[in-house]
Amino acid sequence: MTGGFEFLEHTADVYIKVWGDTLEEAFEWAAVAMFEVMTDLNKVEPKKKHEISVNAEDLYALLYEWLEELLFIFGSYGIVFSKFKVHKIIQKGNDMYTLVGEAWGEPFSIEKHDQRTEVKAITYSLMEIGKTKDTGQWIIKFVLDI
Repeated sequence: MTGGFEFLEHTADVYIKVWGDTLEEAFEWAAVAMFEVMTDLNKVEPKKKHEISVNAEDLYALLYEWLEELLFIFGSYGIVFSKFKVHKIIQKGNDMYTLVGEAWGEPFSIEKHDQRTEVKAITYSLMEIGKTKDTGQWIIKFVLDI
């Protein structure tokens, strides 16, 4: 993967910029960045696979649904993820997108994993999704409510 992420300056929440050569790769980095806010991903073993499929009316809502589903699994089942693969993002007509992907992780353990910042929610605040003109990479910016 040639993508990555960085934390941007924000007064109260976590503002993140991710990038990737494909839209799918950028969505993967968005998930990596979100979980890096919560714990040190170097300590999370990708032991168990979870298949993820979400639908939304546009790319902004699709990003929201992708991250929200991962956050829901963490909150409901205590699974922290460290590896992500978005197999495809499909546009069905003008008003529906589907993301099909996977996430790998393990149950969160206070003895093993660092407990960093709790992510309360995904937001649409300052959300941007687009391609750069010079490199053609996808750039995504979004804010996590902490």
